[in-house]
Amino acid sequence: MPLWFEVGSLVVLSLILLGDLLLVYKRPHVPSMREASLWVAFYVGLALIFALLMLVLGDAENAGQFLAGWLTEYSLSIDNLFVFVIIMARFSVPRKYQQEVLMVGIIIALVLRGIFILLGAQLIENFSWIFYIFGAFLLYTAIKQALAKEDEDEGTENGFIRLLRRRISISSEYDGSKIRTLVDGKKIFTPMLIVFLAIGTTDLIFALDSIPAIFGITQSPFIVFTANVFALMGLRQLYFLLGGLLERLEYLKYGIAVILAFIGVKLVLHALHTNELPFINGGEGVAWAPEIGTWTSLGVIIGSMAVATIASLIKARYDAHKRGHTLAEEISDKVES
Repeated sequence: MPLWFEVGSLVVLSLILLGDLLLVYKRPHVPSMREASLWVAFYVGLALIFALLMLVLGDAENAGQFLAGWLTEYSLSIDNLFVFVIIMARFSVPRKYQQEVLMVGIIIALVLRGIFILLGAQLIENFSWIFYIFGAFLLYTAIKQALAKEDEDEGTENGFIRLLRRRISISSEYDGSKIRTLVDGKKIFTPMLIVFLAIGTTDLIFALDSIPAIFGITQSPFIVFTANVFALMGLRQLYFLLGGLLERLEYLKYGIAVILAFIGVKLVLHALHTNELPFINGGEGVAWAPEIGTWTSLGVIIGSMAVATIASLIKARYDAHKRGHTLAEEISDKVES
């Protein structure tokens, strides 16, 4: 890709994220369904325009890698939203200030992923065998994802947060979005500190999963970073748009598990194909190990998410009908509550 395009893209994306941050700071509110829909559509459209520009200025391979990477990171970001929902409910965050919490979470996620992208790029450049580790890690993550229980609330109350509760004074009530407040003439922390730490913990866990996943699709740091940025842009609005539908996407975790397992296998095959480890095939590449193409990856990613989403909606509609309601009624009641 031309250097001016890469630099210009990063500048424009930074300005958009800064504008979004200022909007949240100036107008903390619960967005309407229409507002959230328009913002999500805007960010999705922006990602598709970006892919088109990559096709025009680069080639189909670059555009395909971006789309596959963006969709993979987007699916993982939606999974991230499930945990955000648990955190918001667990700590009773007022809906008016959930936008600010989500925006802080997105900024933390961007910083962490930027660090891991730089580290991952250096590891790949200097140690080709790292693909074996990335592949094995994604296969382990896929199995863990598929077997995870629905009532797990990972990341909401870890050991560090429990220790923090015992060591510092934390008020029982929120004071807007402030981290510290004044109680009886004494400055103490609010529950918002715990929420931010829980969000940061969640971001760290998902960054560890998402970076190896996208490096299985492309080794271009520019594509890796921009795919992550586009996946996180609009995540705040998506949270309010999906509302009560999030917890009804029962089979989404299986779709994500299939994607992670597929990319894990792809990474292991790539590692075998470019093998340099002396104890595997004498340090030579394994001839029978196929290289899975970008467009095959894109098809598997889209297919997995589509099947998981459709199956979830069918199951949710069936369950709602058994309870004597429609799915739309139950989602509406959940959003209002």
